[in-house]
Amino acid sequence: MTVRRLDKPFSEERIRRSISRILRENALCSISTVAPGHRPHINTAYFCYTSDLVLYFLSDPDSRHCRNLERSPSLAMTVFRSVQEWGGQDRGLQLFGTGARTSGRAVADAERTYAARFAPYAKWMKGMSRAERRQAALLRSYAFYRFLPDRIKILDEAEFGGAIFVTALIVRGRRGNTAIRWSVTERLSP
Repeated sequence: MTVRRLDKPFSEERIRRSISRILRENALCSISTVAPGHRPHINTAYFCYTSDLVLYFLSDPDSRHCRNLERSPSLAMTVFRSVQEWGGQDRGLQLFGTGARTSGRAVADAERTYAARFAPYAKWMKGMSRAERRQAALLRSYAFYRFLPDRIKILDEAEFGGAIFVTALIVRGRRGNTAIRWSVTERLSP
C-alpha cells in the first residue's frame, strides 16, 4: 500500500462542516499523552468542543494522562464511531496539539460547554437528589482539561471520497478566532 499526495482543493467551509459533523456525532475520544521515558499512554474520555475548535474533557488530576500533561503538554486525540464497518464510508479525526488543565475564566466556559453537551452532568451538578449530590461531589474532585489542536487529519469518505485523508492546519488568532488552512490530501492506494 502506498500513500500519494493529491492536489485537490477543498474549501475551508467544507472542511469545517466535516469536522463539526464528526465531533457532533461522537461523544468519546481517545487521548494520547507522553508518559515518563517518552512512552505513549492512552485514555478514553467524554469530550465537548466549541465552534473555535477548543476541546474539553473532564478527568481526575491524579490520573496518568493528566500527570503526563503536567510534564509535557503534547496531546493527540482520535474521534470516531467504533461501529463503522470496513469498506463503508468511514469518518474520523486525528487531532494533534497541546493540552493543559483549564484555569481561570476558562473553567466556567468548559463547564458551560460540557453541561450543554451532557445533560446528566448538568443535572448532577445541580444536585437535587441524594444520588446526584454524591455524583456531583465526585465530579468536583475532577478538573477540566483544554485541548488546542493545531493540526487535524480528517477521514470523511462521504464528504471527500474513499481513502482520502485531508490534513488541515488550525491557525488561532489573538482574539481567539480560528482559521483552517488546508494543507495536504492523501489517498491510500493498494
